[in-house]
Parts: sequence; structure tokens; C-alpha cells
Amino acid sequence: MDKNVQEEQSMGIIKFTPPLYKQRYEFVKDLVGKYKPKKVADLGCADCTLLWMLKFCNCIEVLAGLDIRASVMKEKMHRLSPLPADFLQPAERSLTVTLHHGSVAQKDPCMLGFDLVTCIELIEHLEESELRKFPEVVFGFMAPSIVVISTPNSEFNPLLPGVTLFRHPDHKFEWTREQFQNWALETARHYDYSVEFTGVGHPPTGMENVGFCSQIGVFVRKHPQTSEFLQSEKPTEAVYKMVFKAVYPSLKDEKYLQNAVVSEVIFTARIIKQSLLYRLMSGHEEYNERKSKFPPSVNCLSEDPGKLVVEKSMEPFVNGNMVYIPLTTIFSFPKVNRLCGTFEKLCKLIAGKVALSSDGSAVIFSTGHKEN
Repeated sequence: MDKNVQEEQSMGIIKFTPPLYKQRYEFVKDLVGKYKPKKVADLGCADCTLLWMLKFCNCIEVLAGLDIRASVMKEKMHRLSPLPADFLQPAERSLTVTLHHGSVAQKDPCMLGFDLVTCIELIEHLEESELRKFPEVVFGFMAPSIVVISTPNSEFNPLLPGVTLFRHPDHKFEWTREQFQNWALETARHYDYSVEFTGVGHPPTGMENVGFCSQIGVFVRKHPQTSEFLQSEKPTEAVYKMVFKAVYPSLKDEKYLQNAVVSEVIFTARIIKQSLLYRLMSGHEEYNERKSKFPPSVNCLSEDPGKLVVEKSMEPFVNGNMVYIPLTTIFSFPKVNRLCGTFEKLCKLIAGKVALSSDGSAVIFSTGHKEN
């Protein structure tokens, strides 16, 4: 896959907004939004721009790229690494990104189990022998639920100034719409897929008969593969070389989850403490008769989440120079509750990490505690 820089430079009066390569990537991104795949592989990933865009899609947990040119992947693969902010605020989903050096004409088990496989401006770069093997590798071996293939529409080429034969010197062929559709329909029939045709890059007004600049086929597998086929037909020998791997911090990892929970518990407890001390000092209402804003447990919430009902015995209180904030109160806050899931897990995650009362039922602070 390439960005067709030469193509864009040669277009002259034909200018696509946004650029054609971005339209292709946005098409894939919209498809991800529609089908919510968890595992996506981009074959012919080149400089990894599409993978970089897709890593922000929250449904995706595994991203893999494959290209025959390792040097091109390595130029921009650093963009796929986690940023400091990813460690400061780990996402709730897990995300693993890998890049592999190899040919789409070869089978490797690392490309099994994907929901969506994209081949954006790839097939026109394949030699005839590679193109013959390509359907069996992608549709037969990998057999994802969805395959997206885009390729130049040669019928559009006369509208592109400077294009005499092919749009890019590395292209081995460029198909008309009929040629692409015949190939796609035969491939879909052979491997039990359906296919729909569309494209990006609209032609100028009055020339709609030439079709889209880039034609696209969206293949959807009709039936899941049987377990017998999966066990008997899939080889285990690896032929690709992994050149990059990044595992993003995630709240599914107990280490990151514990840090997040401890931080949120301390933050919530300090807010409650400040509110309690302010009310006591202001004298606006008697402490034993006040209506606390902080609910003791999820079971005490009313149907309206904005109206929180509290049992008086579960309210935070001051004893001597210490402030006690019941864990049940803290657990009732939506973010703490969502992070932990159960009260028992809350207690487990903060054990030894947060100052608690002797019976472990409340977070404690000194009334003179200085906030950071």
C-alpha cells in the first residue's frame, strides 16, 4: 500500500479533498466503526499510517501490519508506540500492535484469527505469481470475517494528467471496474464470501461514467469456519519476521488497574474530606443532621443517579484529629465502582496502598492533612 504521491502530484486540475489516500483510510475507519472488529490486520501497511489511525478505535485490541519492505515500516513505526499519557491514564481496553516483514503470498500463523483484513492499494503491486497465491492466503488461510480491497480504477486514468500507462512505476497492472469485479466475484464464490463494490475519489461532474478513482471491494464471509478445518488445515511454521511490537498499558492488567484505583480512591476521599471539613467549619447545619452528598454504597442510590440517598451511619465523620471516609461511600462513586466492579475487589486493590482505619472499613486522613 502506498500514498500514491506521484498520483496526487500528477492530478493537475483534479484535486481530491481530502486527499485520495485519506479517503481510503477514512473508508476503512468507517467500516471499523460499523462492524467493531477486535482484531485488524493491514496487509501492505507501508509507513503504518492506517494502523496509526486505527489504534485510536476503541473496539480494536489487536493491530498487525505486514509489508515486504521492512525499511519503509521502520521509518514511521515509532508512531505506534505508547505515549507517556497512555501510561498516566491507561485505557480500559487492551491493545497490542505488531509489524511483520513478509510477503502476502506466504502463509504465517501470526495472521490467523483476525476479524478484518485490509489490503489498500496493494494487489496492483503483486507479480502475477503472487496474485495467484493471494486469494488462498487471505480468503482461504487467514479467512477473516471481512476483507477490504482497494485498487486503482484504470478507467479513471485518462482524467489524470501525466498518467500514460500506470499511476505508479511499481504497479504491475491496473484493472478496469469489470476486470476487478470479475476477479472479486470469482474469489468470493470460491471462498464462500459475498462482495459489494464501491469506491472513493468521485469523478468530475459530467464524467460520472468512469467511476471512482479508487475502486473498493468489501468481502464478508458467509459462514464461520468449522473447528475441524481450523485444526487440520492451518500450518504452524512461522515465515514472517516480527520487526515491531508494542503492548499498551491497560486497566485489564492488574498492575495498572491497582494504580488507577488507588489514585481514584485517594482523590475521591480527599474531595469528601474537604467538603466535610468545610461544612463543619461553616456551621451551616448540624453535623448529625446534615444530608451528605456522598452515597455509602451502590445499593443506596436512587433511580435518578443525580439524587443520592445516604444512610446516616455510613457518613464520613471526624474523630479527634482524624477524618474517616467509609469505603462504602467511596465505592458508590461511579468511577471507583466501574474500575473495581465489586466492593471486595476494591478492598483487595487498595490493601497496603491506602491508609485505613484499624478495622479496614474507612480511609483515614488527619484533619490537618496538607493537600498536594
